[in-house]
Amino acid sequence: MKRITSVKELEKIRKKLVGQRNPDRVMVTVCGGTGCHAYGCQKVAEAFRKELKQAGNNVDFRLTGCHGFCEMGPLVVIRPAMTFYKRVQVEDVPRIVKETIQEGRILEDLQYESPTTQEKFLKEHDVPFYSRQNRLIFGMNGIIDPTSIEDYIAAGGYDALAKVLTGMKPEEVIEEVKASGLRGRGGGGFPTGVKWESCRKAHGNKHYVICNADEGDPGAYMDRSLLEGNPHCVLEGMIIGAYAIGSDEGYIYVRNEYPLAVKNAGMAIKAAEEWGFLGPDILGSGMKFKVNINRGGGAFICGESTALMASLEGRVGEPRAKHIHTVESGLRDEPTDLNNVETWANVPLIINKGAPWYAKIGTEGSKGTKIFSLVGKVNNTGLVEVPMGVTLREIIFDIGGGIRGGKKFKAVQTGGPSGGCLPESLLDLPVDFDQLAKAGSMMGSGGMIVMDETTCMVDVAKYFLRFLMEESCGKCTSCREGIKRMHEVLSRITEGSGRDGDIELLEELGEVVADASLCALGGTAPNPVLSTIRYFRSEYESHIKDNKCPAGVCKALITYNISDEFCTGCHVCFRNCPVDAITGKPKETHVIDQNKCIKCGMCYEVCKFDAVQIK
Repeated sequence: MKRITSVKELEKIRKKLVGQRNPDRVMVTVCGGTGCHAYGCQKVAEAFRKELKQAGNNVDFRLTGCHGFCEMGPLVVIRPAMTFYKRVQVEDVPRIVKETIQEGRILEDLQYESPTTQEKFLKEHDVPFYSRQNRLIFGMNGIIDPTSIEDYIAAGGYDALAKVLTGMKPEEVIEEVKASGLRGRGGGGFPTGVKWESCRKAHGNKHYVICNADEGDPGAYMDRSLLEGNPHCVLEGMIIGAYAIGSDEGYIYVRNEYPLAVKNAGMAIKAAEEWGFLGPDILGSGMKFKVNINRGGGAFICGESTALMASLEGRVGEPRAKHIHTVESGLRDEPTDLNNVETWANVPLIINKGAPWYAKIGTEGSKGTKIFSLVGKVNNTGLVEVPMGVTLREIIFDIGGGIRGGKKFKAVQTGGPSGGCLPESLLDLPVDFDQLAKAGSMMGSGGMIVMDETTCMVDVAKYFLRFLMEESCGKCTSCREGIKRMHEVLSRITEGSGRDGDIELLEELGEVVADASLCALGGTAPNPVLSTIRYFRSEYESHIKDNKCPAGVCKALITYNISDEFCTGCHVCFRNCPVDAITGKPKETHVIDQNKCIKCGMCYEVCKFDAVQIK
């Protein structure tokens, strides 16, 4: 491909590419996100290519990025009718080609069925998981081939860059981003335009731009899926940011555990260099910019700005004190702008649509949409993009389809391992940066873990504190020792050795850790503990005062017994006990030997008569 040397040439090529695409032509799209790869989407894609070739159909095919509905993969959408099939297997492909594409018949067994109403849905946009979303950033993932720059250009890609380079000064770009109200999507929520302005004004020999794709939160994979499915929109945002702050070099810092994201981002950079969007004299504007990929080793702390930059420099990933901001002295002590994947992906949209349009979406203090990773005890798991200000109830029950197995909602943790756990009474809380912070949680990068009545909140706090304890870099005493002490207290409580005053001790320790730590890991680490004490204090008291775990999770505090009233002697628990702790003859009441019982819960799980009870 010959480098594009002007905006006019770009428009000419775009028109040519668009002209080669017929919007009314049938196109089969298969989700190619990491989740669907685990389900075998590559084999499904190959089967489609083979079947369509043999059938001689006038049908296009795309292996796209993640469609978001990971629970139902592999996903297939047939455009333009938007026919939506879930959990498609290789053996389903010939039927889809023959019956749906050629004969226009619907395969009911592949339709999505609501787990609560049993209603079936044919069109993708009618499926409740999708119908209540506003997929401004994530929508293109289901349309384009992430390895094809032609697909991105035909869909309007690099139009925002052309607009900036031909008609906007760097200061005007910054003002547009400021006016949009875009706040960083990596967790801190700092106004993006203000950060860019500070970086541009900072004195230095060189300015850097960095995309943070480290994303270490358990259960969070928004950035990974964006970088996998639409890497060019992230690159375009970075190039625009580089123009605005006066940078000629940038980095994508991505976890090495994200091989598909690394691969697709690398291919996008190479294609952008060949086509003239990276390198010297971009689109004939005189601007030069190059992007490098740096693969992180998986340290959670390297998601923090200064630790990330230390890692980029080849040093140990440890944070530094914030009395000097990275926009003034960051990578190699030069002015550096760091934004996460989702933040960069918003930039082309703002430039194309305009700040006033963008600012109308969301709430007063939180503009635009946000992509959340909805996981846990919820029927529909996956990635959801909603306007800021939507309630937790809408996300969990309308989009997520409610709690699995008809169980009762108990809590949702937002913001990753350092986020807070919010109870049922806050389900109608609008989700934005400020409201979540007031409630004792945070937006974070967008993780959202749903919990049901079988969840022990003390155990949950202990789990996340253990994660943070292991991921702490250990540089500051308050974080290194404080989190460890808090985890020890929580462990003691869940093991039946809780003491009077432990709750107050946890609160005191949490306050010290939050106030005295260098970076956001330590500063927010107490959130899981403090929020569960705030909203679920009675569970802590039950563990300490009554030696009981209300949810039946903490093994040291529970005992399994078999009820004389309900036991039918079916012998199922007897056959499934791994340590032969259950005795009893068929059709007679069984008994559990407490000295042998390892409290694995197998008998409780397999009993169909509710005879096995937790005390």
